[in-house]
Amino acid sequence: MSRPAQVRIDFEALRHNFRIARDRAGDSRVLAVVKANAYGHGLEAVAGVLASAGADALGVASIEEAARLREAGIRDVPVVLLEGCFSPEEHALLARHRFEPVIHSLAQLEAFLASPPEAPVPVWIKLDTGMHRLGLDPEAFRHALDRLQGHPAVARLRVLSHLCCADEPERPETARQLARFEALTEGLGLERSLANSAALLCCPEARHDWVRPGILLYGGSPLVGASAASLGLRPVMTLESRLIAIRDLAPGEPVGYGAAWRAERPSRIGVAAIGYGDGYPRHAPEATPVLVEGVRVPLVGRVSMDMITLDLTRHPGARTGDRVVLWGEGLPVEEVAQQAGTINYELLCGVASRVAVRHECGEADGDVPAVVSTP
Repeated sequence: MSRPAQVRIDFEALRHNFRIARDRAGDSRVLAVVKANAYGHGLEAVAGVLASAGADALGVASIEEAARLREAGIRDVPVVLLEGCFSPEEHALLARHRFEPVIHSLAQLEAFLASPPEAPVPVWIKLDTGMHRLGLDPEAFRHALDRLQGHPAVARLRVLSHLCCADEPERPETARQLARFEALTEGLGLERSLANSAALLCCPEARHDWVRPGILLYGGSPLVGASAASLGLRPVMTLESRLIAIRDLAPGEPVGYGAAWRAERPSRIGVAAIGYGDGYPRHAPEATPVLVEGVRVPLVGRVSMDMITLDLTRHPGARTGDRVVLWGEGLPVEEVAQQAGTINYELLCGVASRVAVRHECGEADGDVPAVVSTP
C-alpha cells in the first residue's frame, strides 16, 4: 500500500474556472498562464484541458516549459514566453514551435535583432508602467517600437504590462498604471494586454485585447479579502492524506519536536502522513485548520518532514485511516495560507514531487491518465 499523501486535480473545476475567465473577458482573448508547472497542478495535463476548453494562448516562464507542451502534443495553441528568451540560441526554436517571445529589455531587443528566428513570429513588448520589475521605460519602449515595426522577423507586434496592486482594488496604483498604459499605447494599432486575474474580475477597463488569468484558473482568489467561493471559483487542487496513528495524552504531556505544544487537558492526538517534505508549510502555526472526514480540527505541535499532529479531542469519532484534507475541497487554500503567513500561490506551487497526483477526469478528459507520479 502506498503512502497516502496525494493531490487530487479536478479538471471539471478547472473548466468551470476557465468559463468564468472567458465570460469576464468579453471580447478579449484569453492567454491562460500555466507557468511553474501550472501553479503546481501539472503542466501538460492542465494545458491540455485549457487548450481543449478554448484558451487562445498559453503563458510559460521559459522555453523549457514551452517545449514540454509541444512534446506533450499540444501543438495548435500559441505559447508565450513571458520572460522572453534567455539566450540567442533559443530564437531558433521560436518559429518552428509557434513560440512568441516577450521582449522586456534593450538587451533582449538587440539579441533578437542580431539573431532573428528563421521565420516571422509574433513579438510582445513589455512596457513598465510602474511595477519596476521587468519592462521598458517609455523612451526604451518607443525605441523598441521603431526597431521592431516592419522588421522581417516580426509577424505581429503586441504590447503588455503588469499590474502591481490589482489584488487590492482600493489601491490607487492600478488607476495610475492604467493611465500610463493608455497614454503610451493608445492609437498605436497594437494588440494590448494588461489584465491579470485580479484585474479581470474587478477592473473592466484593463481588459483590452488579451487577458492573462493565472491563479483564478486554479480556483484561488486573486483578491485580498475575497474568498474564492465568493467569486464563484472552485478549487482545482485538493491536498490530502490519512490519519496513521491516534494516541491519548495526559495534561502536561508534549507532542512533536521541541515539545513546543503541551496538552492542557486530557487530549486525543492524531498523526497524519503529510509534512514539509510534501509541501505542507513548516511554519504553519498551531490552530491552522485541517479537515478530518470533513470535521475541522486544529494543527498542534511543529510540522515535521513527513507528519503533522492534530488535536482530535473534540472529534471523538475520528479513526485511523480517516481522510485528512490540508487544503482544497472544503478548506480554502487562502485560509491556510493566511494562517501560515504566506499566499495561496506559494502553497499550490510548493507541493513536492514525491506526492502522488490523481486526476479526476470528466468526459472530456478520457485520455488523461488517472494517476501520474509528479504534480
